Amino acid sequence: MSRTTAVEDLLRRHAPQVLGALVRRYGHFDLAEDAVQEALLAAAEQWPDSGIPDNPRGWLIRVASRRLTDQLRSEEARRRREETVATLMPRDAFTAPAPGESRAPAEDDTLTLLLLCCHPELTPAAQIALTLRAVGGLTTAEIARAHLVPEATMAQRVSRAKQRVRGLPFRQPGPEDRDRRLAAVLQVLYLIFNEGYTATSGRALHRADLAREAIRLTRAIRRLLPQEGAVTGLLALMLLTDARSSARTGPGGELIPLDEQDRGLWDRAAIDEGSALVEEALGQGPAGVYQLQAAIAALHDEAVSAEDTDWPQILALYDLVVRLAPEPMAELGRAVAVAMVRGPEAGLAELDGLEDGLAGHHRLDAVRAHLLEKAGDVEGARAAYQLAAQRTLSIPEARYLRARACRLLP
Repeated sequence: MSRTTAVEDLLRRHAPQVLGALVRRYGHFDLAEDAVQEALLAAAEQWPDSGIPDNPRGWLIRVASRRLTDQLRSEEARRRREETVATLMPRDAFTAPAPGESRAPAEDDTLTLLLLCCHPELTPAAQIALTLRAVGGLTTAEIARAHLVPEATMAQRVSRAKQRVRGLPFRQPGPEDRDRRLAAVLQVLYLIFNEGYTATSGRALHRADLAREAIRLTRAIRRLLPQEGAVTGLLALMLLTDARSSARTGPGGELIPLDEQDRGLWDRAAIDEGSALVEEALGQGPAGVYQLQAAIAALHDEAVSAEDTDWPQILALYDLVVRLAPEPMAELGRAVAVAMVRGPEAGLAELDGLEDGLAGHHRLDAVRAHLLEKAGDVEGARAAYQLAAQRTLSIPEARYLRARACRLLP
């Protein structure tokens, strides 16, 4: 690992801890977040050459605090804010904490920040952007590139999100609200992972930086909440899914479907870890959606070949998933499992009931095309492949679907 890469990893790990320390001490989430970003940029420029300081978190807090106090002094009510800062800042606030000191509970702050960034008042798009910026340590430009939108657009989205959470108390919610807020955090992290694993638009099929960031943040939550089955299940699901990444594309970036992948390229260490986590998650109380989806992913990953996949067990798990959360994409996955167990005609019959929830979605057309092809309806399959290619915004997916359609030409 290069020194620059090591610095980047270190900064992303410390970003929520530094922001949490500042927000807990001063409030002003929006100004504190800007100050932390400036400190991260300063470190990224200086540390590769000068070396990582002995106490990197303390260095970042000191630099960010100076930026923040400068911003506070420039506010219209300068004297009043300076008095507040002077009152709130202990003399030794930015000295390196001794081992075991709890003056700045860094790990707790990471979870508190995630819960704040996924506040129910924010839209899902705003929750994702603010999480990547405040907790992930990504710059606005990096987030904009990942989502293929102009930097100015993303800057407005992040700014509006910060304004919405400004003034909200920096503390974890009470027991009555905690489960709902944690569920929102996990959903946001899963959305980030899915966008990284299969980009919804653009030239690249896989955005490894987003997938890695989602896994890193989920690991951080699991360290804090090791007994939460949903957290363990989500981490397992991410690891088992991401383990196939290197086999999903060919030399030219072309998409390779699951049943045609070289399983020797799959990440066995990630599969072993994910499989162990599935067993652990299923023992942590009633199985939820993430645990069940992780168990499905484990069955795929543990099969020696596509033909050895335990489709009856996968169908049984999908039955449980759609019973817990009747969500269109889960029902689409179940339809594929039905086709593999009972034949393509049975799967096609299942698709007829998904038109309302997935109307116009290219994945519904792609699955229909695949099942029509297996059922021997060549013309119907070709038309469905072409329609799916027209509807997707992903260039690799469109190329794959058009190639499938051309293959069926007489």
